[in-house]
Amino acid sequence: MFVRKLPAGRNFLVAAGLEQVLDYLENLRFSQDELTWLAGRFPSHVIDYLDNLRFTGDVHAMPEGTVFFPNEPIIRITAPLPQAQLIESRIINLIHFETLIASKAVRSVLVAPGKTLVDFGMRRAHGAEAALLAARASYLAGFSGSATVLAGAVYDIPLYGTMAHSFIQAHDDEIVAFEHFARSHPENTVMLIDTYHTENAATKIVALADKLRHDQITINSVRLDSGDLAEHARNVRQILDQGGLKKTTIFASGNIDEYRLHAPIDGFGIGTALDTSSDAPALDCVYKLQEYAGQPRRKHSEGKAAWPGRKQVFRGFDAENCMMGDVVALEENDLQSGDPLIKPVMIEGRRVQDKMSLHDIRKKTLKSYANLPKRLTTLDNASIYPVRISEAIHRLADQMDTELLYNKSY
Repeated sequence: MFVRKLPAGRNFLVAAGLEQVLDYLENLRFSQDELTWLAGRFPSHVIDYLDNLRFTGDVHAMPEGTVFFPNEPIIRITAPLPQAQLIESRIINLIHFETLIASKAVRSVLVAPGKTLVDFGMRRAHGAEAALLAARASYLAGFSGSATVLAGAVYDIPLYGTMAHSFIQAHDDEIVAFEHFARSHPENTVMLIDTYHTENAATKIVALADKLRHDQITINSVRLDSGDLAEHARNVRQILDQGGLKKTTIFASGNIDEYRLHAPIDGFGIGTALDTSSDAPALDCVYKLQEYAGQPRRKHSEGKAAWPGRKQVFRGFDAENCMMGDVVALEENDLQSGDPLIKPVMIEGRRVQDKMSLHDIRKKTLKSYANLPKRLTTLDNASIYPVRISEAIHRLADQMDTELLYNKSY
């Protein structure tokens, strides 16, 4: 599986979703209800085959969190053809989506270092599974956490939340609502202050803070969710500072994307733009046969030709450990300088190493950003990162093209 080209506005992609693929392959089997449904559509010998189907192949892949580029294999499946073909759609579904979201999330991570970034997108995500996987992918890429509670239970992702406008509206007095909320959440008091008038609410927060202080309750943060966030943030910061709440942070949400992470705001909840990757909602990724029965294969469709053979990707670094360029090479007899990126992760249907925690994957991913060329870390389109296809692959492709031209059996 590889991506043919970068979408507009992306200088690189971040691999994600491998863990879900491995879980899927480990548990691949048909239930009796599924076999019964299929029995009316396929002959009995096919049903018998599916009844005993288990994934027995090998998986080589880039580790999650790896930065990659077009034409570089993300994952390679080596298995009997029925197995390798059956799993195509689900593999693309998982790798594509999490990679898409991680590659969107990293843009915010790189332009807002030190800021609290929270996935706020569940309500606009394309389904419950998408919301859960978006929380995972964005955390892997460097987000601080998610407002999707199930992500905390399933992936141990830190959870963030504030309060609802409806909670404020259900009270006759806004400051009474603030106090009720503070006393019910004394360890995590984050106030939503834009239900009516943002600056007036900030003034009420200052007054309430004095009252709560006697009970050792601190207002940790205020949240802005509408209007000119930068202007409101400047005004609110001044009100809070003058009221002695210099440690109370400002958190903003509401149609936020990577282009709006500015002003005196300490954290952001990013929703629709993240969970739908609204500016680039799909990657041109494909899963193609490149070897069969030990022989290379090459799709030659117009505009969709694929490089043949099993491959490795080698990454070069300069003296400062900054990425210089990649080489896509044949796995055998085509050694190149640089670090090999594709690793064995499953052999004969079994994992070859213990699962890495999502927290450890995130730490490793964040550390790897230091190796990116500076030009790739901005929101502007940068000059293309060099990815070279090895001479051995070119020769193999030319040889296969010549055979295709003169072999009338094709």
